[in-house]
Amino acid sequence: MGKIAVLDYGMGNLHSVASALDKVAPEAEVVLAQTPQQAQGAERLLVPGVGAIRDCMAGFVDAGFAPLLKDAIAAGTPVLGICVGMQIMMRHSEENNGIDCLDIFPQPVKFFASDLLTVKGSERLKVPHMGWNKVQQVREHPLWEGIENGSRFYFVHSYYVPAINNDEIAGKTQYGLPLAAAMGRGNVFVTQFHPEKSADTGLRLLKNFVNWNGRA
Repeated sequence: MGKIAVLDYGMGNLHSVASALDKVAPEAEVVLAQTPQQAQGAERLLVPGVGAIRDCMAGFVDAGFAPLLKDAIAAGTPVLGICVGMQIMMRHSEENNGIDCLDIFPQPVKFFASDLLTVKGSERLKVPHMGWNKVQQVREHPLWEGIENGSRFYFVHSYYVPAINNDEIAGKTQYGLPLAAAMGRGNVFVTQFHPEKSADTGLRLLKNFVNWNGRA
């Protein structure tokens, strides 16, 4: 199975992600990499993250992971981004008065409006969007293998990627408005939800990732 590097740039508890990978791929070498050198030779990269985008971007760049990630993508290495690990790969975030991100995907990251309502418009929804929600698979992808369309995944976020005018969306969810639950391009797949917190369905997605050859 080879080496899987979980990029540790100081944002969030990564042990749940590493434990989930150990469970679905016990034969793999799972490394919490704090430097690009520790990630060298990895056959897969996982980019997690929780917290404010300004601190996450600063930690990611200061650790030297930006060129590592872009080189890995160019080389065809399978990459999975989770939650803020998804958002830092977008073009720009509204959080912290506006932060430029890595621009791997050209989409913006928006704040849930304070008057966010349900689809019926009768109930004000809470921010952050926290808890289980259904994910509609917009298109086929190897990471959806064995996962029923409409399965529930666990979300925790106050910012989102709009699910409009975007051919790279692989999954959508609804929280007062449609948002991107998952996106994919080439050897990169990113999720707004936390697969490591999403019970058996999330573990299946992680197992699909460790078996993925990077081709959609």
